[in-house]
Amino acid sequence: MAGSYTTKEFGVGPEEQTLLKNSEGTRIVPAKGCIRSSYSTFKVHILTGTEPVRLSPGWEGTGRPDDELNFRGVTMDLADLELNPPKDRLNLVFCIMVLHGIGALMPWNMFTTAKTYFVHYKLSKGYTGIESNYAANFLPYVAFASQIPNLTFNWLNIFIQFGGNLTTRIIWSIFIEVLIFVCTIILAMIDSSGWPGVFFGITILSVTALNIAGGIYQNSVFGMGAKLPAKYTGAIVLGTNISGTFTAIINLLAQYMAPNARTAAIYYFITALFVLLACFDTYFALPINRFYRYHELLYQKRLDKRQLENSARNKRDIPPYWKILRQCFPQCFNTFFVFFVTLTLYPSVHSDIKRSNPNFIIPEDYYSSVMCYLTFNVTALLGSSIASLVQWPSKEYLVIPVAFRILYIPLFLLCNYQPHDVTRVLPIYINNDWVYFIIAITMGTSSGYFSSLSMMYCPRMVESQHAATAGMFGAASLITGIFVGILFSMVMPTLIASLQFPLS
Repeated sequence: MAGSYTTKEFGVGPEEQTLLKNSEGTRIVPAKGCIRSSYSTFKVHILTGTEPVRLSPGWEGTGRPDDELNFRGVTMDLADLELNPPKDRLNLVFCIMVLHGIGALMPWNMFTTAKTYFVHYKLSKGYTGIESNYAANFLPYVAFASQIPNLTFNWLNIFIQFGGNLTTRIIWSIFIEVLIFVCTIILAMIDSSGWPGVFFGITILSVTALNIAGGIYQNSVFGMGAKLPAKYTGAIVLGTNISGTFTAIINLLAQYMAPNARTAAIYYFITALFVLLACFDTYFALPINRFYRYHELLYQKRLDKRQLENSARNKRDIPPYWKILRQCFPQCFNTFFVFFVTLTLYPSVHSDIKRSNPNFIIPEDYYSSVMCYLTFNVTALLGSSIASLVQWPSKEYLVIPVAFRILYIPLFLLCNYQPHDVTRVLPIYINNDWVYFIIAITMGTSSGYFSSLSMMYCPRMVESQHAATAGMFGAASLITGIFVGILFSMVMPTLIASLQFPLS
């Protein structure tokens, strides 16, 4: 039965003689008269007549803490974990990491995907009865309200532990997000037609607070995943890619099943609420899992060893941030660049590419939904899944294919890209829908695959005790790539309206 060892004076009586046995059942007993205060002089011999064995060096000479030398804090359960490393049965921990990846990007995806509800219902002239700029400026305001606090708090969370350790930060972040979604559901239920300005302001403030909590949550989740084997960091990235697909599907189902936009929004946001509550519950279930406890134990032992070494040198236990950043910078750059290229094109450029062939298999009304949103999210999900099975190229050479992804930007601009209210000057060189479809598939797949690979490599670039901090640097690089990509996407309409060069 699992339990804590208790301090016991070892003697030479019958009970003590049966405490130690070898694998064949032969008793190992202390030599008579050799029990002293120091373990370094402890001798044992096997009853078969072998020579006494001296345990050298002594335990107290190994630098272990006194509590460990005296077996304090050691339980049979922990000892069993170390002797028999458990496996992730049914991939339960892997699935929980995927769920937290979904929850980490859920707030941003929810508000950007709910464009119809905000722009064409709550802030529309038909609902409010007045002409305003709230609907026209809603998405740009949401983009900045989402990404600026997310970016800021992702980076600050590395150096300043908002709310304490990882557990405290994750739990409070999810709790704040749940409260904000409850308020959003209440706003959907009530009539706000008489105060559209107040509704707009409350919504933007909600998005800001939601992404402050989301930035801390996402960063902390990657720190948590960094304590586990590499594929579990990939599981979180897989979850972030699933999040977009999941949100888009829920939005379509809500619109299809609900009789009006108000009811559809209530269903839509309640779904987000359930996902966040599932993240909350499963986080508390993790310590029950033996596989997670085993890796948490290994990580904690590395931390204890580092703290012991620092206390012996009278040093504060502060991670060497600059050293960690230098070591994991190649993977941070890879993560940043993958998301920079992806967010430059998706969804702004991707969704504005029009059908070239009027007889193409996909009708015009569904062209953007299928060729852009569905294609990208499904292929990004596929790429992340492949990264969990195959890791190629190695971390030294990953930068080469990542850098070549910059070619997707001119490729997409050469397609039938027709942004609203922009006169295109750049000639259209790729006017075949199937060629564009192949380009879209490879862009989405490479985005999911290389982003997962770089995030999986990032914690492995540093010493094991700094893996969580490196994981946080990777998460911050991911958000930075998203933010810079969104900003750069605003330049794309200007490029096609000003660039002009012949095919030759």
